[in-house]
Amino acid sequence: MSLFVATAGASAEETPPTEAAALNEAALLAEAAPAPDEVALTNGSRILGTVTTVRDGVVTVETDFAGTLEIPVDMVSSMQTANPVVMQMADESVIENQPLVINNDQLVVGGASPLPLEDLLVVNPEPWELGYGYKWTGLASFAFAVERGNTKTDELDYRLESVWRSDDDRYTLKAFGNVDKANDVKNADNWVVNGKYDYFLEGPNFWGVNAYAESDEFADLDLRWYVGPYIGREFYTEPVFMFEAMIGISYVSEDFIVAEDNDYPGANWELHMSSDYLGGDSRLYFDQLGILNLDEASDVVINNTFGLAFPLLFGLEAAAEVRLDYNSGAVAGVDKLDERYALRIGYTW
Repeated sequence: MSLFVATAGASAEETPPTEAAALNEAALLAEAAPAPDEVALTNGSRILGTVTTVRDGVVTVETDFAGTLEIPVDMVSSMQTANPVVMQMADESVIENQPLVINNDQLVVGGASPLPLEDLLVVNPEPWELGYGYKWTGLASFAFAVERGNTKTDELDYRLESVWRSDDDRYTLKAFGNVDKANDVKNADNWVVNGKYDYFLEGPNFWGVNAYAESDEFADLDLRWYVGPYIGREFYTEPVFMFEAMIGISYVSEDFIVAEDNDYPGANWELHMSSDYLGGDSRLYFDQLGILNLDEASDVVINNTFGLAFPLLFGLEAAAEVRLDYNSGAVAGVDKLDERYALRIGYTW
């Protein structure tokens, strides 16, 4: 029988107490650290991190080494998350409490047969996409110009937008306009307010009701307003190209300052396009609104907006914008085409 007695002088082979404690602490931290999600790419690379979502054919992964990565799904050979996720399928069913496992372009769910990857719509959808409440987005943007000296100029250009979207419907409210003065004499004063309600049908189609009003003092327009139903379709919804269109019928009333007032049945349409093709979270956009007089086909109003918006800091956004408003039935002495150029800064949410 051997007897070991610890003495004050520890042998060289023994681990010092402080070093042993550090090793034990590191081991405990390693056990407590959550296992990372793993994404294997078709080129043989492996990415470790946290898969936050999959939507529109793109996998978003948060990593420690490179921040947020966005990877096209067709570049992924396999993927597995360490924790359960919520999966919304193309048939609107929802799979919960299952890890995300993709292998050979198939979605593996528990003990069930693999599903085609095309059946997966969104991973970790937002609550509104599951039918809980609304998603609120908006924009408040302004352009100012003040000049003092030989010429005294004050200009204000504003644009306000607010959208509430649920899985079933959408409310939209927009307002924009400008007021300009030179040497205390007003030379521009116009505004537009547009409110819409959309109800989504099966697929990308929807119907809605539109209420629109505008005024332009220097185009002799005291008030033009219309209201009516429409149908629409979201043709493309991916960030690289989004396009939706609406067409409807309406009752139109025009009150002029000098010219004779008018009202008529109208056909109205809207086009909305945007793209992040330029990258850097920038956004190209184009909006068109048209009104056709069904009593006088040559009488048409077309308002176009072209713009490039790009993010700054803390939700701030800058945008260069061009507005071209055409009115074939403009009263005598008023140009048919009205142009407006603005560089705006605003806040988005």
